[in-house]
Amino acid sequence: MMHLTSILENIVNNNLLHAKWLNTLSYMENAGAKKISASEHKEQVTLLILKHAAEEHRHAYYLKKQLAKLDENTCKTYSNAELLAPNHTKYYLNTLDVFVCRYLKNQFSLSGYDLKFAAYLFVTYAIEVRADELYPIYQAILTAQNSRVTVKSIILEEEGHLEEMLNQLREFSPDWEKHADAIIKIEQKMFNDWMIGLEKEIFA
Repeated sequence: MMHLTSILENIVNNNLLHAKWLNTLSYMENAGAKKISASEHKEQVTLLILKHAAEEHRHAYYLKKQLAKLDENTCKTYSNAELLAPNHTKYYLNTLDVFVCRYLKNQFSLSGYDLKFAAYLFVTYAIEVRADELYPIYQAILTAQNSRVTVKSIILEEEGHLEEMLNQLREFSPDWEKHADAIIKIEQKMFNDWMIGLEKEIFA
């Protein structure tokens, strides 16, 4: 598998691929926001959860707006034709959620809202760790190529999210690091599959 930097350089070098990439990131941020909202308790909704959902929705909107800097007439929807590696993209977050729920159910005997909330904590943590790697690499390529597209504001917010998730995980379990490491391994497999899908599409 190619290195992430090489894949992103090839994407940024091609306007249509770059537009689809922005749209794909927007789709994933939007899917993440919807998952956060779906994990909410009917009544006990914290300010932090509302903040996370709002910020993920804003990231989805912000990335979609960046598309106009490349081509105002492309990627109007999240249809498969307007995403990169659409099947892998849509499979990634859903499958991660399923595997994390299964893992937490076995480890903590959780169900119902408690399971949803624990999955929200660990899935969000894994995604924030990934975002902390992916967005800075992408931004470095954008800067090197003098692109008008920027994701600097997202990088700052994702760093804040990661810190907030760490604080919540510490409260959730004294052994949170052991479980977080297991979930990071699950996410790594999902991410590798997504990268293979991207690679196949970019070099088809």
